[in-house]
This record gives sequence, structure tokens and C-alpha cells, in this order.
Amino acid sequence: MNLSEELIYRGFNAKTTIKDPTELDTRASKKFYFGADPSADSLTIGNLAALMMCACFVRHGYEPYMLVGGATGQIGDPKDNGERDLKPLEEIEHNKACIKAQIERIINSENVTMVDNYDWFKDINYLTFLREVGKNFSMTQLLDRQFVQNRIGEGGSGISYAEFSYTLIQGYDFLHLYRKYGVSLQLCGADQYGNCTSGIHLIKRLEDADADVWSTPLVIDPVTGRKFGKSEGNAVWLASKDNGSGNYTSIFDFYQFWMNQPDEAVENLLKIYTLLEKPEIDDIMARHQAQPELRIAQKALAKGATEVVHGKSAAEAIISLNDVLFSRDANFAELTADEIVEFADFLPVVKLGTNLVDALVMTGLADSKKKAREFIAGGAISINGTKVQDEIDLNQIAIIKKGKNKFAVVKGN
Repeated sequence: MNLSEELIYRGFNAKTTIKDPTELDTRASKKFYFGADPSADSLTIGNLAALMMCACFVRHGYEPYMLVGGATGQIGDPKDNGERDLKPLEEIEHNKACIKAQIERIINSENVTMVDNYDWFKDINYLTFLREVGKNFSMTQLLDRQFVQNRIGEGGSGISYAEFSYTLIQGYDFLHLYRKYGVSLQLCGADQYGNCTSGIHLIKRLEDADADVWSTPLVIDPVTGRKFGKSEGNAVWLASKDNGSGNYTSIFDFYQFWMNQPDEAVENLLKIYTLLEKPEIDDIMARHQAQPELRIAQKALAKGATEVVHGKSAAEAIISLNDVLFSRDANFAELTADEIVEFADFLPVVKLGTNLVDALVMTGLADSKKKAREFIAGGAISINGTKVQDEIDLNQIAIIKKGKNKFAVVKGN
């Protein structure tokens, strides 16, 4: 399967300036760039879909230039419904380091070049920018952008000059990368397509050269209709540990998220979020349809997505843990203390001596002490397989279970 065929098979094709996708197979310059702003200290599975598209290009011989937006992150990509709060510069620096590491792990290529647009914007004079960039855009052209129309139209919240200028900054990124590295293709999510065309415009006006944009659709949850990974109001993060902001999803919860996907969505998700090839996916879906109660496709999806983000050893460990926790024959009382402590790498942890009510809140098994007490009184909480209905102190190494699929570990220091 060549690149154009694989992109279409996996659903990585939305708006593009390329008239015939097969042009990608024989393109003279096989360099692309993809950008991510440091708006948080972790990317989400929404970002992961676009990174999987980038990885597809890399597998077919393209050279990736991955941009972390130290400059654009200081402004913020305009939302449809209101201004973003400006982030402190120290937070932006922290976020940049975190997501740079995530991108490098997922785009596992010896040829990846990481760039930061702050490196070239920090020395640009304002008047120079207006003369070289601003002069090449008409207000009519900019006002026609959908996000601007949403913000200044009837009922809109208005837009600051800073966010209005975001598209010019992003356009200059493409121009700079074209001039310095010869990059003539930008990859993006479909929601960024309009901003990306600003770079094409600048390259044409200032360099008399052609450049292109290829975008991938946003992944939509088939049940809620919302952006994928936010079906419960919380993003599914790629970070498995807290980097300081609380923006993380444990490997256990990450794996469970994929296990809980509905049958009608799982085939498309296998194409997007795993490295499995078409014959493998076809075989998985055939076996799944023959015995859907075994959830063969969900298991393949959870394993494949976890391997991509957290590595094969972590995926194997979480599969083993999953088998223990959800086995019909599981008897947590028979587990040794050492075996339970091993689970602490993948589950929320509280220290010995913690009160059960506090432990449920600290581990996220309850949203509040009131809810924690309701769970305890209702028999929804068990310790090492035994239901508890008292607000006890946790004085033994143990597994706390809430309901059917929420767990935490009690351990020493």
C-alpha cells in the first residue's frame, strides 16, 4: 500500500490543496511540518490522531519537521467562542518541554527535526513583520476566516488584535521553514486548515513558489458527537503521570478508555490509532464479528494504542494487570503484598493509614467526601475483595475497588 492509499484507508484525508492524492507518492520534496502549541503540558488523543497521520508520512519516506509553538503559544489559537487566557511564560516553557518529549516518542524517526517558532520570532522587529507579512494580507481576506466571523458576528464575543493576528504568525512559520529547510508541505487537523493556507499565500507572494496543506478530519465520538476523548467532559491525555497541572491519564485508564469503545466505532479507531496493517485489521474484525462478546477488536485497539503512546512493555504489563483485575476467578485476598505493590505503577496510590473517605477522593474514585460516603454506604467499595460500609482507616496493603472497573492501591511510603 503506497502513501496515498494508506492515508485514504486510515481516514487521514480532509481538506487539502493537493488535487490528486497520488501526487504525494512521487512528490519531489518529501519534507513536511506539523505544529502543536504548548497550551497544556500534555497532548490529548485528539492530537494523537494527527500525529499518527504524520507517522504515516514518515513510514513512507517523508522527513518530519515538528514545530512546538513557543511563539504562537504566547498568543493562543483563536477559539470560536471567546478569548483564551494568556499563559505565564514559565508555564509555556514547561509545557513545551513536556509535549516535545511526547512528539519525539510518537514520531519515532531518526530524521525528525524539532523546531520552536519562538527561535525566529524573538528577533523579528514589529515594523519588519508588518512590512513583510502584514502588507501581503488584505483585511477582507482575513475577515472571511470562519473563526473571525464566529467571533465578530451577531452574538459573537469579539476578538483581540493578538488573536486576530495568530493566522499571520502561523503563516510566517511556513514561510520560514520553506526558506530555511525547503519544507513545502504542512500537515494539520482539519480545524487548522484556514490558518495553514496563510503560509501558502505568503510563500506564493514572497517566493513565487507553490506549497501545500494536507489535513486530517477531527475524530468525533460516535455516541456523544463531541471531539473524541472528551465524552465525559475530561480529555484523555497522553501523559501517564502528573507533570504539575493534573493533565494526565494513567496507563490503566488509557487502556480502559479504548476497551470501552463501542462496536460501531472500533474498526475506524483501529485504523487511526494503531500501527496494524489492513490484513491484520480485516482479520481482527472478522473474528470480532463472529464472537463480539469476546471484544477481540477492543482488545486489539487498546493494546495497539497503548503501545504507540506508552511502549510495548507498558502495554504488556497493563494487559497482565487487566487480566488479574477483571478475571472472574480473581481473589484479591490471595494476592501477596509484593504483587499488589507492583500494581502501583499503573493505578492511583494512597499511603497506609489514610482514611477510606479521603482515599476515595485522593485517588479520583469519588469527586467529593459526600460522594465517597455515599459509595461506602451503598456497598460500592471493596477492600481486597471484601465490601466495606464503614469509614475505616486503611492499615494494610490492599486493592480498593469501586464498582466494576475503578481501582486504587494502598501501599507504604
